Amino acid sequence: MFEMLEYAFMRNALYAGILGSIIFGIIGTYVVVKKIVFISGGVAHASFGGVGMSLYLGIEPLFGALLFAITSAVGVGYLGKEKIQREDTAIGIIWALGMAIGAFFYHITPGYLPSPASFLFGNLLMIGTFDIYLLSGLALSIVIIVVLFYHRLQAVSFDEEFSEVVGIKTNLVYILLLIMIAFSIVFLIKFVGIILVIAMLSIPASISSSVTHDMRKVMVYSVILSLVFILSGLWLSYQWNTPAGPTIILLSGAVFILNTLGDKLYD
Repeated sequence: MFEMLEYAFMRNALYAGILGSIIFGIIGTYVVVKKIVFISGGVAHASFGGVGMSLYLGIEPLFGALLFAITSAVGVGYLGKEKIQREDTAIGIIWALGMAIGAFFYHITPGYLPSPASFLFGNLLMIGTFDIYLLSGLALSIVIIVVLFYHRLQAVSFDEEFSEVVGIKTNLVYILLLIMIAFSIVFLIKFVGIILVIAMLSIPASISSSVTHDMRKVMVYSVILSLVFILSGLWLSYQWNTPAGPTIILLSGAVFILNTLGDKLYD
């Protein structure tokens, strides 16, 4: 483990892993408890449209991805809340459109482009100092928002109708949650990629929620599990010379399956 830390890119990956585990653990808890994993998947894939368009326009892909992610998250939330369109239908359409737009602009953009796999599956070992600053800012912002609005977010996550009865502005709180999810997905795309980010938002929190129903404890356990998965996956990828992102997800998935089987055996 310590041998691989001799390299600057591995140290950056470690820093990103620690910060990413905080984001995965906290946001993932809301995603699992609120049962909006599918929405998160739709937002993640829709952001690829922003990546493709940004490359075509010659601007930073992060900005385009963030614009598409926030727009799709708020759009899905609004359409679902206002009963304009079924939420699952809206998600499916946005999911497909985002990927199609991204692929279209990627194809017509002239010159040399980074491989689409770098956006779909990520490359943790390409994390730079600027990325560490971005993740630090996001992690700090999420912690502050959750501390300030914890009870409102908890109420909306568990019982939205009761939250409205007691005077909580559920629509605003829900939109805030979706925006946090959008930011988390986009900032973590470089970490494990568009496709794999949703696994890290759901697996640690799913395992943790099977152990306790206390939301604070679920968050803490999810952060710890995320950190264990990331550090272990990094070490295994270094030892086996395999991609870091997929290795982390495969390890996480194996633990999830074992945990699920264990729950069934002890029921």
